[in-house]
Amino acid sequence: MDEKPEIPEESGELYEHFRFVVDRKQNPLRIDKYLMAKIENASRNRIQNSAHAGNILVNEEVVKPNYKVRPLDVITIVLAYPPRDTEVYPENILISIVYEDHDIMIVNKAAGMVVHPGHGNFTGTLQNALLYHIQQNNPGDPDAKPFLVHRIDKDTSGIMLIAKNELAQSKIAKQFFDHTIDRTYVALVWGNIDHDEGTIDANIDRDTRNRLVQAVYDDPEKGRHAVTHYHVLERFGYVTLVECRLETGRTHQIRIHFKHIGHPLFNDESYGGSEILKGTTFTKYKQFVHNCFSLLPRQALHAKSLGFIHPTTKQFVHFDSEYPSDLKAAIEKWRGYGSGGKD
Repeated sequence: MDEKPEIPEESGELYEHFRFVVDRKQNPLRIDKYLMAKIENASRNRIQNSAHAGNILVNEEVVKPNYKVRPLDVITIVLAYPPRDTEVYPENILISIVYEDHDIMIVNKAAGMVVHPGHGNFTGTLQNALLYHIQQNNPGDPDAKPFLVHRIDKDTSGIMLIAKNELAQSKIAKQFFDHTIDRTYVALVWGNIDHDEGTIDANIDRDTRNRLVQAVYDDPEKGRHAVTHYHVLERFGYVTLVECRLETGRTHQIRIHFKHIGHPLFNDESYGGSEILKGTTFTKYKQFVHNCFSLLPRQALHAKSLGFIHPTTKQFVHFDSEYPSDLKAAIEKWRGYGSGGKD
């Protein structure tokens, strides 16, 4: 029985996962050819890159692309996200590059920048900027381009990992699938969280009433498994600064998870955090909060760090980032308010 793939559009992690059970009457056939026939729009090169990355398993054992399938073999494959249908044009846009080598790039994405073209954002995206940068540094190579392995929301800032070739992309995609990527975020959330640390384990999927946001589903058969671990960094009375460690990477995961436990992200309009949810009714307090909203005109979420196994060196690497200026300003304002300072 064939199983549906992971759908990239439903996740911040850009891979597809398939599982097949070979028919009892199947004749011996190279596994790359077998999978090309099974997976729509999967090129042989893309499948072979997955095999070379160790992403094709038969009966839970890694196989090479020339493996001959046998009846009742159980095949699983993780495929890196295919190229998008939308054509991407290089644009000379300033981006913050933290690290770069032959196989990967680490960038610190600014809040307000869309990761890739689509849905009315065909220019000015991170992918446009990455393509320009890579082509400028690889003149004469028409195949030089960025390969996305994950994404973060437009109004979330922070660290992102980019592959520079398909093999690196395939190897990193497997780490995302295996949940071995070490990712931390910082978030400013409404309310004083009861415990210093905890775990939010709640299935999420698109809200049936509003396709632009996610919702939590109590029925274990609905939605997609999502786990967020957190611990408190600092308390300001009416808001709390937390560090989040992702076990999974679903769309809007941190944002909907914290709304689910009654602590929406500060100034998160989509999930109810752009209203004054905690605190007093005093006019001065209301003005203070609106001043904070002006300093941080987006959800208070930053992708702080990223750790993973380098696809070529096979060494664990870790990249960190500073808080962006808008988040830092809002935190300092709350810190001053909490210690009795004036707004």
